[in-house]
Amino acid sequence: MSGRSGGAAANVGLVIVSHSEKIAEGVCELAAQMAPDVVLVAAGGTDGGAGAARIGTSFEKVQRGIGSADSGSGVVILTDLGSAVMTAEMALEFLDPEQRGMVRLAQAALVEGAVAAAVQAQGGAPLEEVVRAAEGAVVSIDPEGLEPFVTHEAAAPGSRRCPADTSGAPTVGGSWTLPNQMGLHARPAAFLASGLLDLEADITINGVDGKSVMLLMSLGLGQGREVTAEASGPDAQAAIDLIEAAVVSGFGEPA
Repeated sequence: MSGRSGGAAANVGLVIVSHSEKIAEGVCELAAQMAPDVVLVAAGGTDGGAGAARIGTSFEKVQRGIGSADSGSGVVILTDLGSAVMTAEMALEFLDPEQRGMVRLAQAALVEGAVAAAVQAQGGAPLEEVVRAAEGAVVSIDPEGLEPFVTHEAAAPGSRRCPADTSGAPTVGGSWTLPNQMGLHARPAAFLASGLLDLEADITINGVDGKSVMLLMSLGLGQGREVTAEASGPDAQAAIDLIEAAVVSGFGEPA
């Protein structure tokens, strides 16, 4: 079991249910890098004690996990395989009605869903928004299948198509080179997505939705690569300024 407790009272908590103890702990470790104020509880493997868990799921671990992750704002459970869903559903049935009303079992991919949900929870989003973030965080490995979440140019390089601007709002933009060693990896992607989330603007970064941590991570931009952003709407300039400051500073990481 693993978790973060700083400032947890304001955030929805997450329980990660996997047949593998190590997978559950690894997902928590990954998500915690982007959501330090979110309680993340690993409920993986059978209930064999530390280091003794075998492949499988444990009703008791899930039940304890819900209790540990519940800070009053709600809990989202994410699972890997079918029987993990059954174990989680069984644990939900044993909750008292008041607590049950604040626990959701997300129909989401485990890793992508956990990262997206954690970033959303880190920003103080309510329970239902955290669930929606988890369930919407699926990135296809087929570039054409990413549309309409990315532009056609990003999905099919070399085949340019200007996206239609239906808002009539002026567009601002900029382009910068990534100076940090790791480039646009998980933590910087989460920083950008969470920072842009509340801005009233449509924002794309290299053709993908700038408010989606999973799509930003899917770009795979390393050191020396160009980051190109466009934004339209009332907060468009604020969005570009935020992206510029973050990229130019290397997200506070070494060059």
